[in-house]
Amino acid sequence: MDHTTDTTVPTFDLADLQEGRNRDAFRACLAEKGVFYLTGSSLTESDLKSAKDVAVDFFEHGTPEQKRSVTSQVPTQRRGFTGLESESTASITNTGSYTDYSMCYSMGLADNVFPTEDFRQTWTQYFGRMYDASREVARQVLLATGTEPEGGVEAFVDCDPLLRFRYFPEVPAHRSSEEEPLRMAPHYDLSSVTLIQQTPCPNGFVSLQVEVGGTFVDLPARPDSVLVFCGAIATLVTGGLVKAPRHHVAAPGRELIEGSGRTSSVFFMRPNADFSFSVPLAKECGFDISLDGETATFQDWIGGNYVNIRTEKAS
Repeated sequence: MDHTTDTTVPTFDLADLQEGRNRDAFRACLAEKGVFYLTGSSLTESDLKSAKDVAVDFFEHGTPEQKRSVTSQVPTQRRGFTGLESESTASITNTGSYTDYSMCYSMGLADNVFPTEDFRQTWTQYFGRMYDASREVARQVLLATGTEPEGGVEAFVDCDPLLRFRYFPEVPAHRSSEEEPLRMAPHYDLSSVTLIQQTPCPNGFVSLQVEVGGTFVDLPARPDSVLVFCGAIATLVTGGLVKAPRHHVAAPGRELIEGSGRTSSVFFMRPNADFSFSVPLAKECGFDISLDGETATFQDWIGGNYVNIRTEKAS
């Protein structure tokens, strides 16, 4: 009998899920992999292009003063601009000290800062479309697992989302895979679901990888598809029925540095700050959590979970 683990990342169509088709396969994917491609979400390549173009233009041509004016000085406040190598997922996850080789722009429902009015209009519209799509995906995850969160499904999906647009420029030689294998360390998301629209590396290198069956497999950008990760909150709210997979961003080898830049638009469906969960279940599921007691809130969990490395590169 063949016991080889299936490392294929499946694709589901949103209309099929809404109509109840492929429910068994979807439920199995949630339990065993926690990652899938989604078609039919209404998010288009043009949506991503508009948001990407205005952000990358700011990353590449914004002045140091403009960038400082929209850079938060509060590490736990994910808003505005974050400079190249100003964050360290490795430090947050206790897996190393290397920095994330990316720069970022972030926004939420409130307290946002934008460099220009055009940026604000473009991103606000994009944020709304990502939020609508993410809420529907979260509904389907809850429906497939038979989960009714405290307060109801609609209250759960009417939450505190976060949009982070990451730009991964070509790495220098000292950040190639021969020197530092990763652009961003392995981690799981502190979300219910995470929707990603990414652009491919022009040279064909696949940078985003997810752990499936103990192996990290490539997650290439696919036209007209959105990538979905289930996060730790989905695991907890469903009582362990959904997997929150680890994923990372790999660095190219020296021979693939040229043409290895990419972008990743990441929308986190985070619960409200008072979302309560079982601490023993979180530990049983393998989540890195230092809290004690029987229950804790989402705010308790994320309160000390951010590390920013402020350097001159942030400006």
